Amino acid sequence: MTRLRIALAQINPKVGDLDGNVAKICAAYDEAEAAGCDIVAFPELAITGYPPEDLVMKPGFVADNLVALATVASRTGRCAAVVGYVAADRDLYNAAAVCANGEVVGTYRKRLLPNYAVFDEARYFTPGDASDPYELYVIGGVKVGISICEDVWSPTGPLAEQAAGGAELNININGSPFHAGKADTRERMLATRAADASCALAYVNQVCGQDELVFDGGSLVFDAEGTLVARAATFVEELLITDIVIEPVYRKRLLDPRGRRTEEQMRLITISEQSVNADGPLPARISPLPDDDAELYEALVLGTRDYVRKNGFTDVVIGLSGGIDSTIVACVAVDALGAEHVHGVSMPSRYSSDHSKSDAADLAQQLGIDYRTVAIEPAFNAYLEMTAEAFADKAPDLTEENLQSRIRGTTLMALSNKFGWMVLTTGNKSEMAVGYFTIYGDSVGGYAVIKDVLKMRVYGLCRYVNRRAGRPIINESVITKPPSAELRPDQRDDQSLPPYEVLDPILRLYVEEDRTYAEIVEMGHDEAIVRRITRLVDINEYKRRQCPPGVRVSVKAFGKDRRLPITNGYRG
Repeated sequence: MTRLRIALAQINPKVGDLDGNVAKICAAYDEAEAAGCDIVAFPELAITGYPPEDLVMKPGFVADNLVALATVASRTGRCAAVVGYVAADRDLYNAAAVCANGEVVGTYRKRLLPNYAVFDEARYFTPGDASDPYELYVIGGVKVGISICEDVWSPTGPLAEQAAGGAELNININGSPFHAGKADTRERMLATRAADASCALAYVNQVCGQDELVFDGGSLVFDAEGTLVARAATFVEELLITDIVIEPVYRKRLLDPRGRRTEEQMRLITISEQSVNADGPLPARISPLPDDDAELYEALVLGTRDYVRKNGFTDVVIGLSGGIDSTIVACVAVDALGAEHVHGVSMPSRYSSDHSKSDAADLAQQLGIDYRTVAIEPAFNAYLEMTAEAFADKAPDLTEENLQSRIRGTTLMALSNKFGWMVLTTGNKSEMAVGYFTIYGDSVGGYAVIKDVLKMRVYGLCRYVNRRAGRPIINESVITKPPSAELRPDQRDDQSLPPYEVLDPILRLYVEEDRTYAEIVEMGHDEAIVRRITRLVDINEYKRRQCPPGVRVSVKAFGKDRRLPITNGYRG
């Protein structure tokens, strides 16, 4: 029996910020070494940040990433470090360097490259050669194998092969993006891989927002039986340090009909023969997983915070209508940036109800944010007068509604220009899907916080905010009143769309599950409604392409996930 002290550095890198990422890596390494760790692991492509996308097409960037890796390696001592970086040969590789005693002692190249959903790794990288022998590292007397993210998802992949060659612990480094429900799936899968291979498994994941993606951390350690030993918190940076006991598993492996790797197929590299930890074992720490509402809310907060701050902004501005969408966006923004960095603007028109204006003002007071009113009626009147002759023989219609929205968008952008605030848009996924928004109006902004959150989930998030606070941050009237854009007298969303209780399940099937119109009807949904909604989704692709990025929280979001042609004659 051997006890190994490992550290999982769940850091928040910034894509392209090589110096900043190196500083984070070195700080975490120093902390791990001071704690007597035998090995510390960093996330996938931690040097460059993940995903670096077309930055790796720049030879200078790849060369600088190699210099940065050398800097990290030079800082290492007895504690081994596993660091993700871009390796360059005749091709580029998504790789992990094993560093110790001031140098890179070995390299692992990712073998399974995901090329689905948000992943484009086959565009950039060549997979590691399956004919190359695996390197195992003797660290603290334990044989350690290395794998990268997707490698561990295959039941017959590198983890199983390394274990068959004698690996007792596998270090799996990750840039694994979040979507709702993924944590449970991921944990079950990893436990199964460890148990099947009879190999302890340490999984480290980055925690950050990167454009549309958000990474939840939640780093994990399992023993060779697949039992959870340690879990880091989600959505926060931390260094998870734990002791893992490596038990002999040779009897189980001898009885495994899959056999074992030959010595020619494995290569041993010795870093340290014995762990230096003479003190007692560290107490196990298994951080709890958040519930569904808390998980979704924290993902939105982290994605918004990192997008705003990493792009050089300190403050944001939001059009506060008193509706449920702008309400939850304001709450997320306050938790992401602090109330002093959030500015709410009421922009009433002749159609704005008194209760909507008071709900917006009450929310601003509860949140403690800057709040101001800029009435759009003078500009709206000017537009009506300006177009009166051109529209003389036309009755008022959607044109006048959109004018109001575009005036509001222009007003927010003027405030952005004047004060340097980023505009946060407030449209939800249900509206984005069917085009129920004004292009160049309420779609104007720098970041779309809830663009991947269906309307009914927005209601749930608002209730969560109040439940978490233990008091009504959000007025009950905001949650219970019929949703309305308030662009014409007595307007309600259900005059233009089916009720969201009907709409959202259809959108989930059509957008997130790629079901066809016929399949959705066969599931029992009204044929006429399905026909209309699927058509709206299809014809509004051009509008969505012109909207700002936003946090991806579902299995399929508009953007990286779903790339349908704008010019598209297929209706299914």
